[in-house]
Amino acid sequence: MRNPLIIRHFFLVVLSVFLCTSVFAQDKVRLKAEYVKVMNEGVYFDIQATAKVNDENVNVSKIELVIYNLVGDEQVEIGKTITNMQGKSRFALKDINSIKPDSSNTYNIDISFAGNDKFSDASKSISFKNADIEAKLVSIDSVYYVTATLIDKSTDSLVVGESLKVQIQRMFKALPIGEEFNETDEDGTILVPIPEGIPGVDGILAIEVVLSESEEFGTVKAIVNAPIGKPVVDESTFDERTMWSPRSKTPLFLLIFPNLLIFAIWGIIIYLITNLFKITKS
Repeated sequence: MRNPLIIRHFFLVVLSVFLCTSVFAQDKVRLKAEYVKVMNEGVYFDIQATAKVNDENVNVSKIELVIYNLVGDEQVEIGKTITNMQGKSRFALKDINSIKPDSSNTYNIDISFAGNDKFSDASKSISFKNADIEAKLVSIDSVYYVTATLIDKSTDSLVVGESLKVQIQRMFKALPIGEEFNETDEDGTILVPIPEGIPGVDGILAIEVVLSESEEFGTVKAIVNAPIGKPVVDESTFDERTMWSPRSKTPLFLLIFPNLLIFAIWGIIIYLITNLFKITKS
């Protein structure tokens, strides 16, 4: 008699543990972070929060993330950010001097989520060194080139053998020029010709030189505004009176003819009402 009771109690305990685990189970948040430096503009971290819910990857929105700068054993909070509806957030720094490197001139950043009723806590660490891209436009034998030099600012040394992309800013997707990957030479420099006839607003081409997602330096970008493009003729009709313009730019015929019709109809109605009054008085 005793054994059945022991087995029954054992199964009750196992069932209770299983139910408690199911009730209090939380989905795990996964954080992805990228360090980006845009020359002469700023430094920021692009963060993405996702989770696997019911075997489906979903974006985690409206959660608070705390960003720390790790220096040795010290953990310094540098700010907080909240993910948007797509689970993304961009945390901007005033400049690279807002954070401190360790003894090896490496910057260590930790992004932390404390957890909530639905999701368990999570963290993501990234490390990078400070690098600059010095880019400019040059002309050689009547051909325009963009030249760029990659510099490791932690040692003020030239970086050799890193791949840089050269592309021209466009509204939807950048237009690549030159080779797919342009490796820096022994002087840490690339030289890429710019094709003729590329259209640009007012003839200005915004040329980007990008070190993309380097394990050592993160993403570094330099932008050169070059007045060498083919001027684009502005064919926009936004300020003209067209069918697709704003209400303040309604075509004149749509203003004149409907109003004339309205006045004519009201004139006829008033005329008929006036005659009815005359008939009733006579």
